[in-house]
Amino acid sequence: MTETGYNFAYLDEQTKRMIRRSLLKAVAIPGHQVPFGSREMPLPYGWGTGGIQVTAAILGADDTLKVIDQGADDTTNAVSIRKFFARTAGVATTGATDEATIIQTRHRIPETPLSESQTLVYQVPIPEPLRWMEPRESETRTMHALEEYGVMHVSLYEDVARHGQIAKTYDYPVQVADRYIMSPSPIPKFDNPKMDRCPALQLFGAGRERRLYAVPPYTTVRSLDFEDHPFHVESWDAPCALCGATDSYLDEIITDDAGSRMLVCSDTDYCSRRQTSTTRRRAAS
Repeated sequence: MTETGYNFAYLDEQTKRMIRRSLLKAVAIPGHQVPFGSREMPLPYGWGTGGIQVTAAILGADDTLKVIDQGADDTTNAVSIRKFFARTAGVATTGATDEATIIQTRHRIPETPLSESQTLVYQVPIPEPLRWMEPRESETRTMHALEEYGVMHVSLYEDVARHGQIAKTYDYPVQVADRYIMSPSPIPKFDNPKMDRCPALQLFGAGRERRLYAVPPYTTVRSLDFEDHPFHVESWDAPCALCGATDSYLDEIITDDAGSRMLVCSDTDYCSRRQTSTTRRRAAS
């Protein structure tokens, strides 16, 4: 049942229309940061208010919402946001990736391939990929307008000079549709290839920075690299200790006070489905 006393999905209709207009501009110019009037939400800025506002603006009564944090459906952030929309919009929620029409995420892209009927909403803390090289907002806007991205390539080359390879493991910069350089939010670089020509619409919301941007379906997304130092993703020496997956992003879990560790899938839905499938195969054999 929808919580009484709140508008559908918490935000008022005028605010949701304003956000949707900004999203249309963001979709029309892939990777370009569009300003919007970020509103106060019942949680501090930096805790995912941008993603929540985007979700509220696009959410419909017939949608099914999934919320993940670090790939997991059962973290405090994911559970709280899921309950928030269940109470203020009365929408159905799910933990199954393929059943969701809208997936709000922080730090991960689901391992299960997405479809054209789905929208992926990212919670973004810092949307400006050039921020660490040029702190002045006016200058970074000019650099984007003139497509002057030399400083980004110099930054990556400095990594190669110091470490022998590009050392960034998350928030790895990408170029969208051969034009704008974009921050993919703090997802691991392991997930960057999933953004390229993804069938789902990808929307990014930064509440504190008051910026929106988007990657339309089937848009090319290229991770920056060099010919002699090509982009590559992480790999692990062992498979997931729970489901045996060798193709998913793994988290290291400490299991006891002695410091014993094991690697498990960070995508809890993907991991549980693989465990269920394995159990059924063993039962049938």
